[in-house]
Amino acid sequence: MSRNARTARLAALVVAGTMMAGCAQQVDAGDRVAGDVAEQGYVSGDGSTTIVAQAERAAAPSLAGPTLDGATLALADHLGEVVVLNVWASWCAPCRAEAPALQEVSEELADRGVRFVGLNTRDSAEPARSFVERFGLTYPSIVDADGSKQLLFRDSLPPAAIPSTLVIDRSGRVAGRAIGEVDRSRLLGLVEPILAEPESGAPGGLASPGPTPAGTP
Repeated sequence: MSRNARTARLAALVVAGTMMAGCAQQVDAGDRVAGDVAEQGYVSGDGSTTIVAQAERAAAPSLAGPTLDGATLALADHLGEVVVLNVWASWCAPCRAEAPALQEVSEELADRGVRFVGLNTRDSAEPARSFVERFGLTYPSIVDADGSKQLLFRDSLPPAAIPSTLVIDRSGRVAGRAIGEVDRSRLLGLVEPILAEPESGAPGGLASPGPTPAGTP
């Protein structure tokens, strides 16, 4: 084999290895990613979990768009509820690993005012729908084919890896984040403290109506 042929073969193997790695290289928060996902080398993250103090929370962006099932959805539709937003893609192995836990906890907390929403990012429609069917996911997922919707969170708690899970409090503020794969215990540990917060009276939170003045009809 000639030297040029050996060089070309080595280059091909490097490219193939990068594509097979899929979720193997960290992408920093706020980085813009263009091109093929496998080419970019997205990762499952560092396993960190963050809950932001109520007085320091930033408002969630105006996230809205079509869903995988053909409907439309906006975070603003769920103001007054706690929203768990999971950023995922069908090509990501940690996303497959965490899917059963997400579905289980979504069912467990549904009666307590918690709504789960997926953000299917940098993916193709058919594999994404197959993923939803395979894991029996009953909550909706907003389509984010080019990753632009994921970048809307850059000024609050950016989902810096795939998967990432954000929690939006009842006042529509980004309250918590888990980077990387979650299991049931980690997910509940992130959501339940935010769910336990009072519905009114928190700094920047939803205000409850005051008493009606005497004599007002």
